[in-house]
Amino acid sequence: MIDGPIDLRLGSPCDPPPACAVRAMNAAGDSLGPYGKSVGSPEFRAAASDWMRRRLDLEISPDAVAACVGTKEFVGSLALLLGPLVASHRDTVLVPAVAYPTYAVGADLAGCRVVRVPMTSRFSLDLDAVEPEDAARARLLWVNSPGNPAGGLDDLGAVASWARERGIIVCSDECYLEYTWSGGPAGEDQLPASTVLSSGGEGLLALHSLSKRSNLAGGRVGCYAGDAQLVAALGERRRELGLVVPGPMQAAAVAAWCDQSHVAEQRNRYRHRLEVLAESVRQAGLADVELPAGGFYLWAKVGGDDRAAAARLAAAGVLVQPGILYGPDGAGRIRLAAVRPDDEIVEAARRIAALADGAALVRGG
Repeated sequence: MIDGPIDLRLGSPCDPPPACAVRAMNAAGDSLGPYGKSVGSPEFRAAASDWMRRRLDLEISPDAVAACVGTKEFVGSLALLLGPLVASHRDTVLVPAVAYPTYAVGADLAGCRVVRVPMTSRFSLDLDAVEPEDAARARLLWVNSPGNPAGGLDDLGAVASWARERGIIVCSDECYLEYTWSGGPAGEDQLPASTVLSSGGEGLLALHSLSKRSNLAGGRVGCYAGDAQLVAALGERRRELGLVVPGPMQAAAVAAWCDQSHVAEQRNRYRHRLEVLAESVRQAGLADVELPAGGFYLWAKVGGDDRAAAARLAAAGVLVQPGILYGPDGAGRIRLAAVRPDDEIVEAARRIAALADGAALVRGG
């Protein structure tokens, strides 16, 4: 029996990192002495480039790949660091209408306008709905595919074409890319659905994280890749800010990029947890829910006040996020992160099923 609340709010992995990464980190303790390179060691850049070639069928030069201290800091700082690299009238950041909050936070820190891009019913960007005046002022377009919180997939080739026609830099946050479910059976280790760099590098950046892929969230290590000139310019600015991944974590990352077997195991875990949670929600009639096209979140429609729904679930011992936290268009939904150990997921499902009254879920709180 599990006592206390089960926390399905944050997308923080609970499973162990791959043993190969831990061994590599432990063996690299002597790399803590000298300053490291902000863009990453040659070995780090080559390993990330090789992973993109093997996994994504991309030929990306290691010089067009650089390390970041966890992708969240890159998300929060990119709009600011791009400021001197773009025309002065480019004072706007385009973010998905339903999205990870740090895209908008980073724009605010840069003193930029935030314009939320409407989304389709499948939670992909509806770029035709962007006003021409906003596009003309846009410095940066954020896309997140598979998306957080809704798990939608974008046509990244179309996104790249639209932005290039308007001179807008695109950063595609692809941290959930290894957990793309659409297009293959459960558990199959198929290629991810899409990456923006399939359209080349000009004006494009892709952001990849080992936090989700390899359970290295506490290690704070990821990479950005794409337009070689942008990668070089950002690398220079980031170096002056002291943004350096510690040497042992770069060594761990090299090992993680080179191993795919642990990712296949993790895919199976997340798919199973999603299915268990989704079935409990359906059986109880609490909300409309489908398995996501990608990612490890359920984005459930409660049909009423999402904060009240979250409070009702909290009273039953299951903590979830109200959808309004991801933008005004998230109202009426809740997000459940399938990232707890299997026994906690099973217990959370039992508690959810015990509610068994969707109307009560919405009225609660």
